[in-house]
Amino acid sequence: MERFYNLINGIKVPPVANKWMGSLDPYRNEDWCEIPDSGEADVDAAVAAARSAFMSPEWKGMSQTARGAMLRTLGDLITENAQRLAEIEVRDNGKLLTEMLAQLRYLPQWFYYYGGLADKMEGGVLPIDKADHFVYTAWEPLGVVAAITAWNSPLLLLTWKLAPGLAAGNTFVVKPSEFASASTLAFAELFEKAGFPAGVINVVCGTGQGAGAHLVAHPDVAKIAFTGSDAAGRIISRAAAGELKHITMELGGKSPNIVFEDADLDSAAAGVASGIFAAAGQTCIAGSRLLLQRSIYSAFLDKVTAMASAIKIGDPMDPATQMGPLANTAHYSKVLNCIASAERAGCKLSFGGKPIDHPAGGLFVQPTVFNDVDNNSELAQHEIFGPVLAVIPFDSEEDAIRLANETDYGLGAGVWTKDMARVFRMTKSLQAGTVWVNTYRSLGYMAPFGGVKGSGLGRESGQEMIKSYMQMKTVWINNSTQPVANPFVMRLG
Repeated sequence: MERFYNLINGIKVPPVANKWMGSLDPYRNEDWCEIPDSGEADVDAAVAAARSAFMSPEWKGMSQTARGAMLRTLGDLITENAQRLAEIEVRDNGKLLTEMLAQLRYLPQWFYYYGGLADKMEGGVLPIDKADHFVYTAWEPLGVVAAITAWNSPLLLLTWKLAPGLAAGNTFVVKPSEFASASTLAFAELFEKAGFPAGVINVVCGTGQGAGAHLVAHPDVAKIAFTGSDAAGRIISRAAAGELKHITMELGGKSPNIVFEDADLDSAAAGVASGIFAAAGQTCIAGSRLLLQRSIYSAFLDKVTAMASAIKIGDPMDPATQMGPLANTAHYSKVLNCIASAERAGCKLSFGGKPIDHPAGGLFVQPTVFNDVDNNSELAQHEIFGPVLAVIPFDSEEDAIRLANETDYGLGAGVWTKDMARVFRMTKSLQAGTVWVNTYRSLGYMAPFGGVKGSGLGRESGQEMIKSYMQMKTVWINNSTQPVANPFVMRLG
């Protein structure tokens, strides 16, 4: 069985306690590699390496222009290694090779984009009201950043943190999910090839309760950039607040996909299916609530059910496969339990809802559709993170807005309509960090992404997000040779 190692100060090292965990191939439902089960000593070593690198002349003394060039070199290396990294990711979390390869081929754009921004973060000279003073501002990096990522798209989620954070001049300790760490460890090998000094990027694997908790609490960590569940996010937020750490959090979602009667119904049906059944629903932006106008309810539900029944389920490495397995056994059990709980609560199951006995032995669940769901039910309010769609009828535009916003989450929302006046009313009224109109699951390096309410704090991607990895310094220079008239009074006038 293949074994992956932590990366600390540019060296692949085993965990100090020599403890290891198996990593599951969910298509075959068997372990395919081993990863470190790290403890506090491993985290301490990684943070020390990152702190030393941050203060080193090799990194701190590097010009922003040189740093940007290094990020662009990294982007080229990702392109060269996209196939290998995508295949590792598929083996580790069961997502489709077609999607993972598309992600890996697009990832370089983040490093090119932020590489270009690295030397564009200008301060300014202030027109201060004191003639004998010269005052200016400068942007500076924060220090050591802890990047904690989820198992569903490890390298995409990590890139959203690394690209702006490195462009800003920070160093990193990365803690990937214990359910999908292998691709991150393989990815980290590219940084030395790109010319990054040792210790700028460190990767420590382990559980959230073990290595993750110690990393969050470490006094030398200046910022935590986290993607994961809202429950874990609240724990991390409380810990970070106690230490006054900077945080960026992209958490869960229960996103509404809203279809009006005037929409292009074929396009909308494809968008709804993509929103919930792509990636087997294991995506924070899953359109897990279909809000459907009552006048087209039955006909449109038939379209969606027909698409669900035609999904090709199987080997995620096969280009023809449209839906793969769930990523790990704990999550597989959770999704099936949520379906069973919804049925016990009286929700109407229209399609699916059962595990699939696949010849490979993998963790497959049928695409599942529940009909006439109460928006206040657990099914409609709880993030399942699986291929489970709750269909909720509505009558008016006002009704759709109310239903869409009646949730603790606010990550994304979809609107399907040809009425442009309605588009502007809906996008203004929906409580979501991203609203897609006549499309769904579209992302890009130039567009900020993140949630409101229980879906997170801060944003990732986009030009302004580099500032979330920096802090502003104000410098006052006195040009006068005259002594201060009264040294015991603050100089205000």
